Order: sequence, then structure tokens, then C-alpha cells
Amino acid sequence: MQDAQALRVVYVMGAGHSGSSLLGVVLGNCQDFFYAGELEEWLAKGGVSRWGGEARTRFWETVRERVGEPPAELRGARASRYIERSSALLRVDGWATRRRLLGPYRRLQGELLRAIAQTSGAANIVDTSHFPLRARELAKVEGVDLHLVFLVRDAQSVVASHVHGISPHEVPERRARVLTSNAGLWLTLLVSVIVFLRHPRERRTFLRHEQLLADPERVLRELLERLGSHAPPPDLDALDVGLPLEGNRMLTGGTIALARSRSRPRRWSLLTAVLQWPWRLVLTRMQPAIAPAEQPASRGESTRLAR
Repeated sequence: MQDAQALRVVYVMGAGHSGSSLLGVVLGNCQDFFYAGELEEWLAKGGVSRWGGEARTRFWETVRERVGEPPAELRGARASRYIERSSALLRVDGWATRRRLLGPYRRLQGELLRAIAQTSGAANIVDTSHFPLRARELAKVEGVDLHLVFLVRDAQSVVASHVHGISPHEVPERRARVLTSNAGLWLTLLVSVIVFLRHPRERRTFLRHEQLLADPERVLRELLERLGSHAPPPDLDALDVGLPLEGNRMLTGGTIALARSRSRPRRWSLLTAVLQWPWRLVLTRMQPAIAPAEQPASRGESTRLAR
């Protein structure tokens, strides 16, 4: 049984470009929740947010002072490369390094999370780093009560977001990016499913990004209930982005609004549809999950984010 005094951490896990920053902002606007952003960047960035701002800078300076100087062996991107990223499992030459770093890594993450809780005064810390291997290690940190939210977005949208910016005329480059994005998504989903199913059932929730957009109030109420919170949903038309360390570029603004949507992917790839088809079957079996909407989704406008 979890210690009643354990630090509660809500970890949003899944592939990048799946809407974790948006979910983090929404949760961060709930009573007694603090949205810390993508904390896996804390070591790589030396605990300094690239977004700046007086309040954000002051907050993370206080956190750094409370944590102190991290061990030299963990500074920079070493922890991400050998411990957190799913690709670390494929780096056979790095397994010994990984085992050596795990102890110091877990101790430091515990100190970081406690420093954030002390500085923010919130009982629930939201980490949207999304790497499943990081989730696995945080679950082993002493004094941390980890709640997993496995966030999934339609594969077509995820892959399209990685390909965005490449000209349609650059056919070889686009095909290569589509293939690598699908491979990365495959690996991330595989590791995420394993980590999710091994985590205690009462502290895990499966959620689709499209559900949040289509019916945010209902989804948020159910999610908060699963997280053991009685906080009311926030005003979704005036969401304060808060003071997250890192995340989506929208976090540079002060306020965003979430528009309800039942949208479908604007771009569609036959290759992505074929490669990701097995996951359509697997992900429908993830439990416990936020209940689906009563009405089927229909074509509509995408999410509106307004400063």
C-alpha cells in the first residue's frame, strides 16, 4: 500500500506530438495541481527553461537551489540517452552505463519532484515528459505515488506532425520521415503498453487525445475522479499556461482557450494506416480507460489555441 504522505505525481505517457502539453495545462489549472512540463529536460537544460519570463525564471531558480548541483555523471543528455528514451533499450553497448546511472538518477528525480512540490505548494505534480521508460523509473522512486495517464493520439496526426514542414515535392525526404516516424511510434507504443500494463491498475488510466477535444468537461471530471481529486474542472476558455519547464511552443503565452472539437486527421497516409493497424486493435483493449463518448465523432474543426 502507498504511503499516505507520498508525493503524488501524474505522469502523462505516450508518443510525442500527442497533446500532452495541452492536457498538462488543463490539469495544471485544477485546484492543487501544478503543471511542471517535460521534466526529462531538467538535466539537459541545467534546470533552466528556454521560455523565460520573470515568474517562470524565479520558480525554477528556487527549484535548482533546493535540489543542489546534480552528480556530474548525470549532467547533460546522458540520463535521457541511457535511461529515459525508448531507444535506450536498443543500445546494447549502453546497458552497463544504464545500470550504473539508475541509482543516482532515481535519487535525483525524487529530490527534484519534492523541490517542485515544496516550491509550488501543490499536492499533485504533473510531468508530461511522455517517455515510458522514465515512467517506469519514477514508479521506483522512494516516496513517489505515481499515477500514469497513457495518452494516445490518432497515428495519422502524430506522423503528420513529424512530416510537417517538408515540401510535398521532396518525395524521398517525406517517405523517409514517414518511415522513421512510424518506426519510432511503434517502439514507443510497444514500451508504453508494457509499462502501462505492469503499473498497478488503480493508478493508471488510458485516454485518447480526441476524447479530450470532443468532450473536455466530461473527460476531465472522470480523469480527476480516477486521480482521487474532487477539484472542479477549470474554465476551459481561459487556461493559464502556468510555469512549465519545457513543452509545446504554445506554453510561451499567458492564456489559451480550448475549443470543443470532433475533428479527424487532416492528412492521411496509406503507409501509416498499414503500419499502425495492429495498434488499433491493441489500444482498444487498454484498461482502465476513460469511457468513450456516447455519440460517434464526426468531422469538425481542430482545436483552437488562442493567446
